Amino acid sequence: MRKWHRWLSVMFGVFLLWIAVTGVLSHVAALWPTGGAPQAAAPAGFVCPETMVCRPKPAADGPRAWVGFFHHLHSGEEFGPLGTAIAVLSGFAMIFFAFSGLWLYVRMWLHRKDRSLKPGWFWK
Repeated sequence: MRKWHRWLSVMFGVFLLWIAVTGVLSHVAALWPTGGAPQAAAPAGFVCPETMVCRPKPAADGPRAWVGFFHHLHSGEEFGPLGTAIAVLSGFAMIFFAFSGLWLYVRMWLHRKDRSLKPGWFWK
């Protein structure tokens, strides 16, 4: 398992870093405060239901205007079907790393007595 964990980390490390960075940028851009005036009111003929409060959406200016672009980079859509496939494979790799890393840690933790290590959750 350790061999696969190391080999796949070399293969997918760059893609996982890409997904992490673009995901963070997407969320930061979405949470960025708006400073502009609200956009125009609803189109003609639209009636707000009585049970709802309808407000115009704030204008997407500054970093908020980049949310869609960051999402396309994050999902791989910007690079076509190959980019989307790499993003999906990277997601599977992330799941594998989570489970295999936990499995490796539990195995090491269970076998610490065999190596004369003191008990505890973490060791040197």
